[in-house]
Amino acid sequence: MVYDVTIVGAGIVGLSTAYKLSLAKPDWKILVLEKEDEVAAHQTGRNSGVIHSGIYYKPGSYRARNCVDGRLQLIDFCKEYGVAYDICGKVIVANNEEEQPRLEAIYERGKKNGLDDIKIIDREQLLEIEPYSAGKRAIHVPYTGIVDFRGVCEQLKILLEKRDGSVTFNQEVRDVRSDRSGLHVMTQNSVYQSRYLINCAGLHCDRVAQLAGYEPEIEIVPFRGEYYKLTKDAEHLVKTLIYPLPNPEFPFLGVHFTTMVLGGVECGPNAVFAFKREGYDKLSFDARDTIETLMFPGFWKLVSKHWRMGLDEWHRSLSKQAFLEGLQKLIPELKSQDIEPAPAGVRAMALTPKGEIVDDFSFVTDGREIHVLNAPSPAATAGLSIGDEIVRRALAQFSV
Repeated sequence: MVYDVTIVGAGIVGLSTAYKLSLAKPDWKILVLEKEDEVAAHQTGRNSGVIHSGIYYKPGSYRARNCVDGRLQLIDFCKEYGVAYDICGKVIVANNEEEQPRLEAIYERGKKNGLDDIKIIDREQLLEIEPYSAGKRAIHVPYTGIVDFRGVCEQLKILLEKRDGSVTFNQEVRDVRSDRSGLHVMTQNSVYQSRYLINCAGLHCDRVAQLAGYEPEIEIVPFRGEYYKLTKDAEHLVKTLIYPLPNPEFPFLGVHFTTMVLGGVECGPNAVFAFKREGYDKLSFDARDTIETLMFPGFWKLVSKHWRMGLDEWHRSLSKQAFLEGLQKLIPELKSQDIEPAPAGVRAMALTPKGEIVDDFSFVTDGREIHVLNAPSPAATAGLSIGDEIVRRALAQFSV
């Protein structure tokens, strides 16, 4: 069989793209190749399960636009297909007067992104929402929610297959060759013929692009996010989601509390360099992944800018007490016996050779191919909207 399009990766971006493409081109034969034996095995299924509001992102950016649109699409999708979700809201907390200007700046950015119902609340109002929270003032964001992203991906797979699309597991792409007849996508045991290719490979997107003959300027550097969770006896300390004010000089949001839609409360994550692209344990190591990163000049330039914060993150990784102290800035009553280890995730951070973090979604079209080379948070929230964006680009690029 010759497929009209082959999509690499069965995370939420790949499956959303396949589903939206099946709506736009119902007569197309669509194939999704996934190297694992299930959907959402990596970034999609190992994140904190938050439906983001779009408050943090630069107004007008892909992240801001797709987050707002994607959030609305995601909620409608969950309602229609019975996927678990809850719009519980969140608070972003300022602990002292020095943080007030940053709080107000985030509030103004949220307003510019169309979040009209957010508001700055005082200590008394904060305690009505989160009775155990620290903080003098906070932003209340009623749009934020929680969702079962694995459930979303399972439903997207079902819908795609109902429209005669295919999701094939245990198929790791090893090579992509092209000739006059089209593309030949090679896995460890099969060759798939396809007219077009869309690369949504997440942690391995740069490598799949290279296999297809495109040399991206960016490189994916993996950062592990480690979590704890509250014990059952401590879950009453958190009602919704509690976030600190993000450090504008650091590309992560800081440790926070997230109620989970399927039960439990997560605490974290920190952010430490992972010595393996799928390195979910502290001792995970892959020689190729590590050497590629250490040979990439952009990594060392990033380290030179953020080494102090990086050491703090490693300290939290190695010391439960240090992690706890970060959490106690939000919930002072929390004690060591209230938290226990939880599964980690890995974030694919796209870096330029200058050490700059690619701060927005990045799509590259190249002949019969489209490569999604950066899909940072809120990619899961925005997945359905990103799917629309990729389909628009595909129809234009492929002239169909």
